[in-house]
Amino acid sequence: MDVITIVVGLGGAALGAVLFYVLFYKKEQEKGEALKRDAEQKLKDAEAQATAVLRAAEIDAKDMVFKAKSAAEKEADQRRAELLGQEKRLGQKEEQIDKRLDSVGQREKELDKREHNVTGKEADLLNQEKRLEKLEQEAQVRLQEVASLSVEEAKRRLMEQLEADARKAAAAEVRKIEEQAQAEAHEKARKVVALAIQRFASEFVAESTVSVVDLPSDDMKGRIIGREGRNIRTLENACGIDLIIDDTPEAVVISGFNPVRREIAKMALERLITDGRIHPARIEEIVEKCRKEIETTTKQAGEQAAFDLGLHGIHPELMRLIGKMKYRTSGAHNQLQHSIEVGTLAGLIAGELGLNVKQARRAGLLHDVGKAADHEMEGSHAAVGAELCKRYGESPAIVRAVRTHEGEEAVDSILGVLIDAANRLSNARPGARREQMETYVQRIAALEQVAKGFAGVEQSFAIQCGREVRVIVAQDKISDDEALLLCRDITKKIESDLTYTGTVTVTVVRESRSVEIAR
Repeated sequence: MDVITIVVGLGGAALGAVLFYVLFYKKEQEKGEALKRDAEQKLKDAEAQATAVLRAAEIDAKDMVFKAKSAAEKEADQRRAELLGQEKRLGQKEEQIDKRLDSVGQREKELDKREHNVTGKEADLLNQEKRLEKLEQEAQVRLQEVASLSVEEAKRRLMEQLEADARKAAAAEVRKIEEQAQAEAHEKARKVVALAIQRFASEFVAESTVSVVDLPSDDMKGRIIGREGRNIRTLENACGIDLIIDDTPEAVVISGFNPVRREIAKMALERLITDGRIHPARIEEIVEKCRKEIETTTKQAGEQAAFDLGLHGIHPELMRLIGKMKYRTSGAHNQLQHSIEVGTLAGLIAGELGLNVKQARRAGLLHDVGKAADHEMEGSHAAVGAELCKRYGESPAIVRAVRTHEGEEAVDSILGVLIDAANRLSNARPGARREQMETYVQRIAALEQVAKGFAGVEQSFAIQCGREVRVIVAQDKISDDEALLLCRDITKKIESDLTYTGTVTVTVVRESRSVEIAR
């Protein structure tokens, strides 16, 4: 019992010790965990605080960088503004210096000019003094002569002096009358020409060496050419032209220098296309019909032209030749239209001058009839036309006017002058003469260069499309008499060196200028 009690007592003590150890270990473990959690929390707090401090430091650093950058930019702007201000001040100073230099240069020029004027005036004064001395000497000689003359001799010399003075005055008056009459004649001529132009307006018909025929489709080209080219060869041989078939869509080109043949070919080809039957026999048939129709048309055109001008009694052969000019051109001018125009203008001018109006119209209509003649007749078209007019019964006055209208022979009749003037008016109309811009510019430059090649010429200007040259000469180098000679020399130089149509008027201008500046 005692042993059991002891054993029980020892076992309870051991159990208590174990329980005490377990409870103590658990408590210590709980304390350790609490300390660990506390340490972790403090570590987290420390990290959060460190992060906040770092962010604050970054913000402060960025703020400091921004402030430094703003301060640097502000300083740069201030320096830039200062530089711009300095540049502006320098520019103003440069402008002021340039103005002062210009003013100084202008004053120097004025001083040089005044010095030149003073020198010239001094020279003029010296010349006047010499002239006065010479006149004084001559007067003294005359007084000595008069003092030694008798009364009759003095009267005779006085009469001779008066007669010489009267002749000079008469010559001056005659010259004045002639200049006035010439001016009135020019004014009257201008009025007559202007009135004639205003009363008659004409159209221009531009022709070329080719005609274009439109096709309904490109398939027609093959039918026109034919098998092995028989159709196109037949048409070319029958008409005496060249037929060009290329890549031009729905069109063929008829080429030839003879406008009548070209028109026959055009009419024939258009009818063949419309008919659709294109073969050599049909081509020859259509070409022959078109040739007869063209002959009828030319005759009707000549009769219509004569009817429009109120003319009658013209030989049928001349009428046919006039109608043939419908298909001929000169430059960009249709010859029939040009002849009608010349006849109308000639009639209008003749009416203003009180001349035979119908004769003027007749000569104007026939003046270029030689251009319609065949090449078998030799000579210029004016000579051929005059021969045709003479052969078919025209009056000698009209024959002479036709012969002289191109200036090959001297114009010796009023009718010839009138036809020449009307022909020049018609040819001078805008568009009557075709000329490339490059050729025109070269001709104008050549005219100006010829005038500039003479000594004493300051400037030269070609005006009125090259029909007049204005030459400005130096007053101190060229006198009035020398200006007249210079004008003739320039005219001869232009005639010998240049090629041109019509006439070129050369005008030499010699003038004095006085220039002052108001300040």
